[in-house]
Amino acid sequence: MIEACADEDAAVIEAAAADLFDRAVAVAVADPHQAQQPIWAEEARFVAQAVAKRQAEFAAGRNAARAAMRKLGGRNAAIPAGPDRAPQWPMGWHGSITHNDRWCLAAVTRGAAHLGVDIEAATPLNPDLLSTICSPEERARIAGSDQAMQAKVIFSAKEAAYKAQFPLTGVLFGFDHLDIVIAPDSGQFQARFVRPAGQFAAGDRLQGRFALVQGHIVTAVTIDPAKE
Repeated sequence: MIEACADEDAAVIEAAAADLFDRAVAVAVADPHQAQQPIWAEEARFVAQAVAKRQAEFAAGRNAARAAMRKLGGRNAAIPAGPDRAPQWPMGWHGSITHNDRWCLAAVTRGAAHLGVDIEAATPLNPDLLSTICSPEERARIAGSDQAMQAKVIFSAKEAAYKAQFPLTGVLFGFDHLDIVIAPDSGQFQARFVRPAGQFAAGDRLQGRFALVQGHIVTAVTIDPAKE
């Protein structure tokens, strides 16, 4: 019964995440607490470098990515990590992998778009992290009784936006590089670059979407270079 409930939760999260992207993107969820298909040798070297409690999450994330690729007619292939730890996708593919201690989620596409996806527990952000994650402007914008929860959405949105832009820019940056404006009623947000990164100038914006589902926050950003 517990496993059946977990499968139902996974299906709900997967459907909600898929709704954050267009039809050219496939999404899959994996449970790192269940037995996984063996990963590829190229991936195992990367996974072995992670702390023990995260190794199952990394392995499940790779399997989720392959499951998503199969939905778009792809074959199983290795998804190793580069020196920057970002996934190295097979030729012609773009994607993003995210995980926490409960679920692993992957989004992939065969198009030119670059994707960013993130999953977080829908719990308030630790108050000690508020000033690290959110700028004074962001904190003022979300002031109120639910500030810590909105700050958690901002955290997740910054993670998704960073993942989407990195394959294009190769730029590493911190939370203060982006300013997030969330629209809770519409499930959308804007990520504005505070400083330039690669081809993105200060003031450029990325559009994102988010969902609250099964006790989790899922955020997604798509960058289509052809439409920039």
